[in-house]
Amino acid sequence: MKKTSTDDVTFIGSGNVATHLALALKGAGVVVRQVLSREYDHAALLASRVGARPIDRMELLEQDTSVYILAVNDDALYDLALDLRLPHALVLHTSGSTPLSVLKPISEHHGVVWSPQSFVRDFAMDYSRLPLCIEGDSEQSVERIGQLFGRFTPHLHRLDFQQRRWAHLAAVMVSNFGNAINALAQELMERQGLDFGMLQPLAQGTAAKTGRGPLWPQQTGPAIRHDNKTLDAQRRLLADDPRLLELYNLMTDIIQSR
Repeated sequence: MKKTSTDDVTFIGSGNVATHLALALKGAGVVVRQVLSREYDHAALLASRVGARPIDRMELLEQDTSVYILAVNDDALYDLALDLRLPHALVLHTSGSTPLSVLKPISEHHGVVWSPQSFVRDFAMDYSRLPLCIEGDSEQSVERIGQLFGRFTPHLHRLDFQQRRWAHLAAVMVSNFGNAINALAQELMERQGLDFGMLQPLAQGTAAKTGRGPLWPQQTGPAIRHDNKTLDAQRRLLADDPRLLELYNLMTDIIQSR
């Protein structure tokens, strides 16, 4: 396994995660050799942005790249482990909920680079602020991963599989659940002919609170105040939407139980 500071990288996968990691590494001076995707057009689109060669068949995969990043869904990782063999390379996956060991059949040198970050393909990101959670089969692999991704971000966190699973769960709550609640609020506003944009400063301020220490002491609103008159009035507004009323009651109970 190469240990120089001139690693080159090949991506298997061309989705949101692959796109942003490839752009970040390319911007940090790392050579991206190939992009493999079952859809050639998808591979070609990413490859054109990072100066790589697009391919759509495993037999076209060059075997002498230093690092292979498998940015695919969890099921595909297990499928790749059946056939892919890269014994001399460092092989990484990007999953928050898949163990490191899935890569052992592919290469003795393997690891994980996962970010508790929501990636959108065409949404610009400041990669110098990107948090990355890393794990490796050995200290040598961890050092290699840190050197590679440390080129564009100092925010590297060494997590084992159990820690990564919990971090992934928390990230789902913060990002996916939080976005879903915002989307419900957006629909509620639009049904009443109201501009959801007026709540954007509130959403941004709520997000900013996450950098100000413990969050429960910062909780505001009618639930934490036990303002039953307001709570009951808002429940009546939701009387025709039982699922949203159920969510409202659940969140109210959680807030008041704290």
